[in-house]
Amino acid sequence: MKKNTERVLTVLLSLALVSVVCFGVFLGYQRTKNITRSRDFITIGFAQCKADESDWRMANTRSMLNSFNVPGYRLVLSDSNNDAAKQMADVQGFIDQGFNYIIIAAVNMDGWDTVLRNAKNAKIPVILVDRDINTPQDLWTCWVGSDFKAEGEKATAWMEKHFAGRTANILHLQGQLGAGAQVGRTSALSEAVTKNRWTLLGQQTGNWSTVEAKNITTSWIRQFGNLINCVYAENDNMAEGAIQALKEAGINVGGTNGVAIISFDANRPYLQMTLEGLINVNVECNPLHGPRAFEIIQILQAGRQPQKIMAVEEEAFYWDTITQEIIDARQY
Repeated sequence: MKKNTERVLTVLLSLALVSVVCFGVFLGYQRTKNITRSRDFITIGFAQCKADESDWRMANTRSMLNSFNVPGYRLVLSDSNNDAAKQMADVQGFIDQGFNYIIIAAVNMDGWDTVLRNAKNAKIPVILVDRDINTPQDLWTCWVGSDFKAEGEKATAWMEKHFAGRTANILHLQGQLGAGAQVGRTSALSEAVTKNRWTLLGQQTGNWSTVEAKNITTSWIRQFGNLINCVYAENDNMAEGAIQALKEAGINVGGTNGVAIISFDANRPYLQMTLEGLINVNVECNPLHGPRAFEIIQILQAGRQPQKIMAVEEEAFYWDTITQEIIDARQY
């Protein structure tokens, strides 16, 4: 009953966020008509990859909306729905309408040169949040986010200890292919597999989705059965999908003797699953970039130059050392 109540609350929260985002996009559309006529506020265009993509992304969206909900600032959110072409068109729209600043959480790492060169020519600073991109550094002002490969290395370091003296037979659930988080976390695992001579049973994108991850894992269970002893899921939602599939197949998960579950993001509900022993290690990826983006814009407004690259300090949480006090103290 408690689990059902929690899921109902999660659904309601998701619907509420979607409503806020849609309302914000509508307001943004209305406001942009007069942006070039009025300069009594600072205008920020935020190109989000997908506002309600996952628990992490919803926290990230809320952080941005809340941070700029202050007098003198006007943030217009554009939800790209994980469509890279649409996102670049959205950014070009911000440029054409003369926004003061542009913030981008990129769908993909590649293809940004032209639109960012247009922003530079228009003298509009571009701030990258969360995900990095493959483009010359002079085309963007600064980046703030996570070191995704370092996150993966935290996870594989735990795996090396856990599987010392025996092989790891791994199911690898990747995030959306081409996204910075996917590239970094996959790179760390690939290096560890080669170094430790582990076996990669299956590798496929679950697109950050619980449902997709569950379906993929169910198929892998039919194929590999009891050979599976590790799942490396590149976000919490996909880890949950894998856990659901394994449990429905009667396979023990987590703890000392179950299939080792590796996850990323460390959202509060999934840290609770870590405390319960269902997830063995959950590597933090901090979504609260709104205050950092706001601070960067204040620095630029003062005529100063912010630090070019700002990597957020993050930690990993383990099933046998995490406490309820740690979870209760979390903001997300």
